[in-house]
Amino acid sequence: MKTINDLKIKIFADGADKVSMLEIYAKSYIKGFTTNPTLMRKAGVVDYRAFAKDILQAIPDRPISFEVLSNEFAEMEQQAFEIASWGKLVYVKIPVTNTLREPSYVLIKKLSHAGIKVNVTALMTLEQVRNVVECVADGAPCYVSVFAGRIADTGRDPVSLMAAAVELLSLTPNAELVWASPRELLNIFQADGIGCHIITVTNDILMKLDLIGKDLGDFSIETVKMFCDDAHKAGYKL
Repeated sequence: MKTINDLKIKIFADGADKVSMLEIYAKSYIKGFTTNPTLMRKAGVVDYRAFAKDILQAIPDRPISFEVLSNEFAEMEQQAFEIASWGKLVYVKIPVTNTLREPSYVLIKKLSHAGIKVNVTALMTLEQVRNVVECVADGAPCYVSVFAGRIADTGRDPVSLMAAAVELLSLTPNAELVWASPRELLNIFQADGIGCHIITVTNDILMKLDLIGKDLGDFSIETVKMFCDDAHKAGYKL
């Protein structure tokens, strides 16, 4: 099977804990970073702007995505220009819709053609992908983030949808498809197999990268030993 060095897909680390981000930054296979307000809140980030600028100083040579905070398009636009000003490799996350179910397409097109690198986020349907591709065509470099993991959470197999999304992006060379919110290590290989450009990976999945290609017989023995050891440590008796 393929090793991590054989993969064509770019692996981006998804998180907001500075210590973990700097630790994974040392890995040559990590090609970029993404974060969002939910991850920042979980990591205890208090000052959004200060955190972002601190991370950009520590990680100056990889693309990093930061998200706008407003639900209003006019304010989103202002925030997008500020966020983009923080660095040349900064991508601005724009949700594909606001909470009122109003699509962000007009804003996405405006920002993309104004030279802002956007990362259009929270897409779940091919219709959304198709509309976003039309908006960013001939614009600045951009990412189109389809939340394949959340699609899988609904009982749907995301692979066919993501493969179709790859085709939709094929005529838009400035846009790269992101397999967002993966649920397991296998998703990296699935995304690579269909020609997806990028996958965002959280720390819990990144920790499993050393398991790639592991001998299954050895893995079986290690699992049995784990159960045996834990039974003894717990003092279970029959």
